[in-house]
Amino acid sequence: MNSRIWTPTGARVNPVGLGCMSLSGFYGPTNQGEAFEVMARSLELGVNFWDTANVYGGGLSETLVGKFLAEDRQRREKILLATKFAIRRGPDGNRVIDNSEAHMIESLEGSLKRLGVDHVDLYYVHRLDKNFPIEVTIDALARQVSAGKIGAIGLSEISPDTLRCASAAHPIAAVQSEYSLWTRSPELGLIQACREVGASFVSFSPVARGAFSGQIRDIDALPGDDFRKGTPRFSGVNWTRNLARIDAFVALAADWGWNPAALAIAWVIAQGEHIFTIPGTRYARHVEENALAAETPLTAVQVAAIERVLPVGFAAGDRYTDSQWGAIERYA
Repeated sequence: MNSRIWTPTGARVNPVGLGCMSLSGFYGPTNQGEAFEVMARSLELGVNFWDTANVYGGGLSETLVGKFLAEDRQRREKILLATKFAIRRGPDGNRVIDNSEAHMIESLEGSLKRLGVDHVDLYYVHRLDKNFPIEVTIDALARQVSAGKIGAIGLSEISPDTLRCASAAHPIAAVQSEYSLWTRSPELGLIQACREVGASFVSFSPVARGAFSGQIRDIDALPGDDFRKGTPRFSGVNWTRNLARIDAFVALAADWGWNPAALAIAWVIAQGEHIFTIPGTRYARHVEENALAAETPLTAVQVAAIERVLPVGFAAGDRYTDSQWGAIERYA
C-alpha cells in the first residue's frame, strides 16, 4: 500500500481507512458475519485506520469492532483505532451535545469496554458543545492523554478558528469533516488550517454517501429509513441534476478502467499528503474496491479532468436539511 505518516506517532497508515458507521445499520441492515468479513478483508489489504463512534447503532458499531478484535489480540496492534464522544440522548429522547468532562469520561469508559481495549489511538470530540469553551474541553481530554487512555485528540465538523484555538491548548492530531467532489467547503480554510497546525485532515463520505459509486438510481427504492431519503441532494429535481453529473463521472471512470468509487476516493487523497479518508461499507467487496484508490496515485492531468466533469460547487442542494445541521460549525 502507499501509506502515509500519521503525525502523532510516525506510524505508516493507509490513507484509505474504514468508516465503521455502516456496520451498525445506518444505510441498511447488516449482521455480525458481514461486519466481520469487512473487517477481516480490511486487515488483509492493509486498511489500518478504523473509525467508529459511541453513538453508531447505540454502541453496536464499537461492540462489533470489539468482538472482532477479541478473536485475535494481534489484530489490535495492526490498526489505528479512533472513536468519538459528545452526542447523547436527553430524557425526551432528543439528541443532546454534551462536552462536559463527566460525560466525556463516562463515554470513554463505555467505548473502551465495548471495544475491549485499554486505550484508543484517537479520540474525537464528535460535535462541539457551545456551553464549554473549546480550551476547557481540550484540557479535559489532555488529562486522559496523560492517563494513557487516549493516544491523541481529534475534532469533528469544526471551523478553522476553533482548530487554532484548540491547538493552542494541546496538539490536535486530526480533524474530521465531510469532504468529497460534491462537498468541498473544507477547502475554504479547514484543510489549510490542518496543515498549518500539523493535524491530519480526515474525510468522511468521500463517495458522497454512495452517490459516486454509480449504483444508486432510484432514491425511492432505498429503504424507508435510509438517511439519504431526507437530504436535499438526494431529493427531487436536485437528485435528477446531480445524477446527470454523476453519470458523466462514472463514464470517465469507465474510460480510464477505474471503479468510480475508487476514483472518487483517489481524488480526495490527491488533495494533500496530510489527507486521509474513511469510506464506509457493509460489504467486503467494496473494501477491495475502495482500497484500490491508494494503489495508483492520480496525476495532475487526471485531477483536472475529473474537476472538469465535476467542477467545484456542482452539487444541487445542500448536504443537510436545516434541522440536520445541528452542532456542525459553519465558517464559509
